[in-house]
Amino acid sequence: LIPGRIQITRHGRGFLAPDEPGLAEISIASSATGTALHEDHVLVRRDVVPRGKKAHPEESRSGVVVRVLERRRSQIVGTLKRSKKFLYVIPDDPRMPEDIYVPEPKDVGRPARVGDKVVVQLGEWVSRHTNPEGEIIEVQGAPTAEGVDMLAVLRQYDLPLKFPAKVLKEVKQFGKKVTESDCAGRTDCRAHSVITIDPADARDFDDAFYLKRTESNRWKLWVHIADVSHYVKPGSALDIEAEKRGNSTYLVDRVIPMLPEALSNELCSLKPEVDRLTKCVEFLIGDNGEVIRSKCYPAVIHSQQRYSYEEAFKILKGTKQKTPIECMLKDAGRLAAKIRRRRFKAGSLELDFPETKIRLDDHGAVLKIEKVENDESHQLIEEFMLLANEAVAARLIKLKRPTIHRVHERPDPDRLEDYRQDVLSHNVPCGNLEKPAEVEKLLKKLGTLSIGPALKIGFLKSLMRARYAVEPLGHYGLAKAKYAHFTSPIRRYADLVVHRSLFEKLKSKSRSLARIADHLSSTERNSADAERDSKSVKLYAFLEHQIKSGELHTYKAMVTDLRNFGVFIDVGDLGMRGLVPMSLLDDDFYEFDDAR
Repeated sequence: LIPGRIQITRHGRGFLAPDEPGLAEISIASSATGTALHEDHVLVRRDVVPRGKKAHPEESRSGVVVRVLERRRSQIVGTLKRSKKFLYVIPDDPRMPEDIYVPEPKDVGRPARVGDKVVVQLGEWVSRHTNPEGEIIEVQGAPTAEGVDMLAVLRQYDLPLKFPAKVLKEVKQFGKKVTESDCAGRTDCRAHSVITIDPADARDFDDAFYLKRTESNRWKLWVHIADVSHYVKPGSALDIEAEKRGNSTYLVDRVIPMLPEALSNELCSLKPEVDRLTKCVEFLIGDNGEVIRSKCYPAVIHSQQRYSYEEAFKILKGTKQKTPIECMLKDAGRLAAKIRRRRFKAGSLELDFPETKIRLDDHGAVLKIEKVENDESHQLIEEFMLLANEAVAARLIKLKRPTIHRVHERPDPDRLEDYRQDVLSHNVPCGNLEKPAEVEKLLKKLGTLSIGPALKIGFLKSLMRARYAVEPLGHYGLAKAKYAHFTSPIRRYADLVVHRSLFEKLKSKSRSLARIADHLSSTERNSADAERDSKSVKLYAFLEHQIKSGELHTYKAMVTDLRNFGVFIDVGDLGMRGLVPMSLLDDDFYEFDDAR
């Protein structure tokens, strides 16, 4: 019997991440998930393989859920329906396979009409062969009413709308300015021309940097990260709330911050023209991009300039630099490019996929969909932050201090082999993918082929999901043996824990850290699902409006997978994926050939 946290796919299959570190993931057929819901803590009985002469040496990787130990969430959002005899709710989340029977709602503030979005408190659910029962605790209104779509997402993922009063009271005590007593014992970097580069609409600036040439062929780089740990002390109301939230969640129309705005957008944010407290990682870097040494210390800065990515990109691509800060930015761009080349040479994988950003109008409808380019300005910040994350992880391992590492385990060899066979079936040469050099070679090759993007998605699916853990298991995707999250403490609790591990003499027990790591991996997945759903509901409404108005737009789609029941497609301009069922392909008769 193995306890762990279950992830359920949209097709109903389950995957158990065991509590015990080092145990392999266990797959659970859709018929064997019992009454478990996505992210529940469950007990799984692993299938036993008879140990005959020809038994597979590998332990069985499949199992059956025998008990739900703890529900991740007990409130479900869905649409109210009525049959001849009773009311029931169809859950919004496709991972909840059954409709929920409910009695007539009482004392919920407003009448519930058929078709309304409602929140159901799940009751006892004994067997997957009977429907669960529940009680309506909130009526949100018609799904087309303004604001209901986002309210449904907030409730579905249990995202809080406001901070408790005692948290806000604690924040008030910090005042609005950095005082001289705050700066005591810190390295004064206020004379440096420190700058920040962030999205144009960002309000919380976690990171800043300054670069300066030293003796011939060497550079000094200062990476400054907002010092959240100066204000958020362990055990305070602020700390308890931040840990509970785990991270900030970026929905299409709002941010659900981890910290109150007085901290996240003001006192901790590295805004220009004001003093701010930081934790600094200072590097000495060779002209070829190799890190010679690094050190960490608390500092105080006075940022000189705030650039958006677009503004920084213009300077990096321009030929004339008018100010010393612009010259520094140009130098930083050149150095980051060298660091990036070294990283890929060491086996880091290039897995960047185009992202889309949705702009809404005043009524919450889709105004336009923009593509986010991962250009040199993004890459510059990315490389400097990766350096800081790696340096801090290496330092903590050297000091033998327990902390929370960011880990990305090697993919399962069986999954890689399945993927390799898929690639070979398209007549694309492919070596042994357990060797990083062969993966690198394949990804390079895919970049030149029309089928490349679709096969790249297949490779992503064969990878493990990055998570937090107490053991430094390394990061496969970045090809780094030592890696932790350090550079975003305003929006990630894991980074705050790492700051404390490095700079404070805390006696954190590995067991409590392991519990926090598991919780943070869970809140991160919850936020990612909420962010994806918030985009989807807006895009569905946008497409529905096109259908109703008759002003249809044709989108290009890429086929990413073929199954006997239909074709999976990726619509790049919308940032959406979907299925075209076989029944809609009515222009001819099609036969599905699994091998070809």
